[in-house]
Amino acid sequence: MTPAEALENLLVTRWSCRAYQDRQVPRPVVERLLALAQRTASWCNTQPWQVIVTSGAATERFRKAMTEWARENPPKFDFAPPAEYRGVYRDRRRASGWQLYEAVGIERGDREASAREAFENFRFFGAPHVAVVTTDVVHDLYGAVDSGLYVGTFLLAAQSLGLGAIPQAALAGHATLIRQHFDIPDDRKILLGISFGYPDEDHPTNSYRTARAPLEEVVTWAGE
Repeated sequence: MTPAEALENLLVTRWSCRAYQDRQVPRPVVERLLALAQRTASWCNTQPWQVIVTSGAATERFRKAMTEWARENPPKFDFAPPAEYRGVYRDRRRASGWQLYEAVGIERGDREASAREAFENFRFFGAPHVAVVTTDVVHDLYGAVDSGLYVGTFLLAAQSLGLGAIPQAALAGHATLIRQHFDIPDDRKILLGISFGYPDEDHPTNSYRTARAPLEEVVTWAGE
């Protein structure tokens, strides 16, 4: 397999995992995952990301704190989320959402069931580990971009090690709780959380895959 084929395989087979086996990932595997992710490119090699990784009882304490907080408090992000989704971006978002709902048998218009499914974000979809990714306040937008690149590398590294993972902006919507829970200083902004572990491939939430737009929708050739 060529390097391009190996990369293509990781990109094509990776998916956002929403159900996990009830077992911990061994520490050496987690360290290997983090070492691979650390190879991420960044502006002037500044590597502005910092990562908090939970395991075992620490994950359970965080899960309990997050679910209790999210039930009582509205979202408040360190980085403002999109004000709205328009046109093709709205269409893609809806298509992805309906794939999930269809996979778990939620009918259109069933807001109660869809809300329950959305709340699984705060249970980390049952994952045994969470990585909280923060970036330096001073780096602002470029720090967020660099840290986003780190997240992408993390996801591919997880796939290469037989792990499932899902990046969750929903967790960043409760930055206040995360900052308090982990005693994160004010000079860090919370970008998102990544739940990860061994995937439960038989669970219906892991049964579908999202599509990608064709090149003609996203590329403008400015050549000859």
